Amino acid sequence: MKIFYASFLLILVVSLNSAFAQEVDSIPIDTKGLDIKLKRSPLPSRTGNLIFKPVTLSPVVVDAKVNYWKTRTSVGINFSQASFSNNWTGGGVNSIALGGLVNYKAEYSKENLSYVSELILEYGKVRNKGQLQKKTRDRIFWDNKAAIQLSKNWYFFGSINFESQFDQGFKYYNEGGVEKEILTSKFMSPGYLTESMGFEYKPNKYFSTRIGTGTAKQTFVLAPEELFITPPDSVNRSESNYGVPKGKKFRNELAFQVVSNFEKEIFTNTVLKARYQMFIPYDRSLANIDHRLDITLTSKLNRLMNVSINGVGLLDKDTNPKIQASQTLALGVMFVFPR
Repeated sequence: MKIFYASFLLILVVSLNSAFAQEVDSIPIDTKGLDIKLKRSPLPSRTGNLIFKPVTLSPVVVDAKVNYWKTRTSVGINFSQASFSNNWTGGGVNSIALGGLVNYKAEYSKENLSYVSELILEYGKVRNKGQLQKKTRDRIFWDNKAAIQLSKNWYFFGSINFESQFDQGFKYYNEGGVEKEILTSKFMSPGYLTESMGFEYKPNKYFSTRIGTGTAKQTFVLAPEELFITPPDSVNRSESNYGVPKGKKFRNELAFQVVSNFEKEIFTNTVLKARYQMFIPYDRSLANIDHRLDITLTSKLNRLMNVSINGVGLLDKDTNPKIQASQTLALGVMFVFPR
């Protein structure tokens, strides 16, 4: 029993001391007046004031300007030739063909303003033995467009483009075993100048569609008295030359126009470029809508050599009631600047 009481008293004393110690530790002690010396650190320390000396830096001027222009020029030359001996039994005709292409494109972009100018020049001829020389390509096309960005994918644009040809164009027929030609076109006969304004939808870099609600097109035939666009078996000339009334050299039309452009590298070193144009005159029925589709597929074989195929589909009832089509395949060299 004594051992029990002794143990109880010991536990009580320890509990009281612990409670008293906690209470004492919780009392704040004012150490402001105490002379407490801390043990000096063995690590070296710098004493005294730090002196800062100002350093003069001369400004560096960078001689650089922001260029908002991006240009690209492509120059292509295609050449083909064939010759046969007089005793060649496989058939064939001696021929030589030469063609050239220049494509220049300049783009300006700053904030919400943009401008694009593209110039396409094409010309080619072929000469077969015993026949008249003929054109394989002949086109002048210059398109200019300025735009203001309205939202992420929509722009307000104004554009003007010009289209004609370099050389005379002929239709060919045979008379008495001799090939003859009849003049059907030449420079500015016809020539087209088109102004348009409206809205452009451009969701990405390789596709765009212009919706020209206000479009005017001028058709020029500066040499109407020289052209026959009817077959040679018809003595009378047609009532109009490319839509220009007989006896006149100019015609103006107001229309609604849609122009879609696509240009993208669809495979490695293979670029597909397409342009579709629809022209709807306001003063004529919907049966007189003009359509034109240009498609070019270009594949780069090496640093200089490339092969290209070009196709054009045209429906213009001012020149012919049926669909007109052309296709060319070329192998040659292509120089691109800058690389």
